[in-house]
Amino acid sequence: MKTQKNYSEEHLLFLKKRKRHAVLVWALRIGILALLLGFWELSTALGWADAFLVSSPSRIAKTIASLYNEGTLFYHIGTTLWETLAGFAIAVVLGYGIALALWWSETVRSVLEPYIVVLNALPKIALGPLIIIWFGTGSKAILFMTVIVGLIVAIMHMLSAFIATDKNKLLLLKSMGASKLQILLKLVVPSSLASFISMLKVNVGMAWIGSIMGEYIVSRAGLGYLIVYGGQVFKLDLLMTATVILALLAAVMYFLIALLEKFLVKNRED
Repeated sequence: MKTQKNYSEEHLLFLKKRKRHAVLVWALRIGILALLLGFWELSTALGWADAFLVSSPSRIAKTIASLYNEGTLFYHIGTTLWETLAGFAIAVVLGYGIALALWWSETVRSVLEPYIVVLNALPKIALGPLIIIWFGTGSKAILFMTVIVGLIVAIMHMLSAFIATDKNKLLLLKSMGASKLQILLKLVVPSSLASFISMLKVNVGMAWIGSIMGEYIVSRAGLGYLIVYGGQVFKLDLLMTATVILALLAAVMYFLIALLEKFLVKNRED
């Protein structure tokens, strides 16, 4: 059973101020977005900008309706979304596991760390021809591109967090006879929670970059394909529509990670 919390009058006032601040922030965000969209639409309607080159919110809405009527809107969205989510999940799980292994063995970490740094610096797009040869021109190639873009980021981010664990707490647990597994589960993993959430937020963007890069190279469907096709045939409304949808999906995915962060923080406080 949850115990009822009794807050002081000052604390309740503080909570009200925080809620008002959150409402103000969201109102300003929505207001800025509305102003930008309104100015974009107005500038094309008055001829300040060429609607053929920069499109407009109304033209994007018509393009979305056209794709929906053709039955291809959710097909392209679903293709990119599946590739992104699958690549994101694989990169996070695999990266976290490899980071744990590198933390566990200092010798392995010392040997492999330079190679990880080099792989992180390598332009992934340069591997495009090899990926096509290895995996063909289907979803496997795009998935592989998505994974390698986010994998090294996940490894380096989490390894840094594991290594940065409080040394005094480590010594305390060792002096109490704790095993390495106990230290990992009781101290290292819990203390790296904030870094884990931060890594997820970073890898949201990396996953979308990887999937779109892959679709640029080999795809016949997806938002990346629409962007490339729209540019090739000068259907810039299609290009801008795919870009806007991509931005919305990335924002939703980031927002879900932020909700996960609040849930985990709340559980730790409880």
